[in-house]
Amino acid sequence: MKVQRDFKERLSPAVQSIQPSGIRKFFDIAAKMEDVISLGVGEPDFVTPWSIRESCVYGLEQGYTSYTANRGLLELREEIARHYDSVYDVQYDAATDILVTVGVSEALDLAMRALLSPGDEVLIPEPCYVSYQACTILAGGVPVAVPAKLENEFRITPEELEAHVTPKTKVLLIGYPNNPTGAIMTRKDLMAIAAFAEEHDLLVISDEIYGDLTYGGEEHVCFSALPGMQERTLLLNGFSKAYAMTGWRIGYVLGAPDLIAAMTKIHQYTMLCAPITAQLAAIEALRHGEKYMKKMVAEYDRRRRLIYEGFTKMGLNCFEPKGAFYIFPDISTTGFTSEEFAEKLLESEHVALVPGNAFGACGEGHVRCSYATSIDKISEALARIENFIKHHRR
Repeated sequence: MKVQRDFKERLSPAVQSIQPSGIRKFFDIAAKMEDVISLGVGEPDFVTPWSIRESCVYGLEQGYTSYTANRGLLELREEIARHYDSVYDVQYDAATDILVTVGVSEALDLAMRALLSPGDEVLIPEPCYVSYQACTILAGGVPVAVPAKLENEFRITPEELEAHVTPKTKVLLIGYPNNPTGAIMTRKDLMAIAAFAEEHDLLVISDEIYGDLTYGGEEHVCFSALPGMQERTLLLNGFSKAYAMTGWRIGYVLGAPDLIAAMTKIHQYTMLCAPITAQLAAIEALRHGEKYMKKMVAEYDRRRRLIYEGFTKMGLNCFEPKGAFYIFPDISTTGFTSEEFAEKLLESEHVALVPGNAFGACGEGHVRCSYATSIDKISEALARIENFIKHHRR
C-alpha cells in the first residue's frame, strides 16, 4: 500500500496562512445536492451574446490559434483605449499603458507582485472580494482591513482610511461597485479618496470590473479619470460580468508605462499571453456588445428591485444596492452567525448563499446573495429564506 507523505511543513508559510475561498466552499456543497437554488457564485446566468461567440468561431475557422504579443493584440488594446477615451475622457496609449490579462484575477495578482516589497501595507476597505487579502499576502504584503459601515451604505471615507495609514502603507486597493455589498461611490466620495491618496503618496489599485453594472440613474465614476489620479492608478477591468464572459478569462489593466512594463515582465514568465480566441471575442464585445450588455443590465435591475423588496419585507436590515449584482442583508437579528445561517439554510431549505465573513471579519452578521439568476428562482429563494427565518429564528 502506498503511504501518503505529509508535505505541509515544506509549504510556503504565505500559502499556509491563507484560507480557501469561502465562496467556493458553499458552491461545492450545493453542487452535490438536489433542488438547490444558488444565490452564491457571482456569475451571470446569461450566455455570452452570439455575435461575440461568433467572432471566436470565425477566428478559429481562419486559423487564429497562435500566441499573441505578451501585452495582448494591439487591435484589442486600441479598442480598450478608444473605449476609455469616449466613455470617461481619459487617454491611454495602447502601446505602453495597457496589458491584457487572463481575467481580472491575474491583473490583481500581477499588480500586487509588481508593487509590493515584503512588509509593505495595503489598505483594503472591507467587506471586499475574497482575493484582495490573499493576493496581498502571496505577494509578501500586509493587508490592512478598513471596515466600511452599513449605515454609510458601505462607502469608505478618508477619515476611516486615515485611522489605518502608517509609514509602511504603500497601496490603496478599492473595488467599486463593490462585491459583496453592491455599494457604489459617488464622484464626490471618490474625490475625497483621491485627495487622501495624493496626501499620502499612495498607489491606487481600482478594481472596476462591475463598472458597467449600476442602477437607479447612478453612473460609474472611473477613478483614473479624476484629476491627478491617472499617474498613480492601476485600473483593473474585464469582460466577465458586463458581457457574460466569465469562462473566457479575459481582463486588462491600465496604468503608467513603468507600472505596466513591470507587470508585463511577470506576465510573460507566467501566462505569456491571454488566449487569442478570448481576445478576438473581447474586440467584438467592445465594438458591438453594448446593446446586449444594456439588456442584461436592465434585467439585473428588475431582479435587484425584487430581491431588495423581499428582504425588506422579511424585516432584515439591508440597503438598496446600486451596483454589481449582489445584496448584503444583515441577518444578525436571527441569532445566527453568518456561517451558521448559510449552513442551516442550505441544509433545511436548499438555498445556497455566502456567509459575510468570507469577505472579511467585518462582513460577519451578513450574507451575500447574488441576483444574477432568474426572477422565478429569486422569488422561490426568497420564499424559502422567509420560511427558514420564521421557523428557525433564535
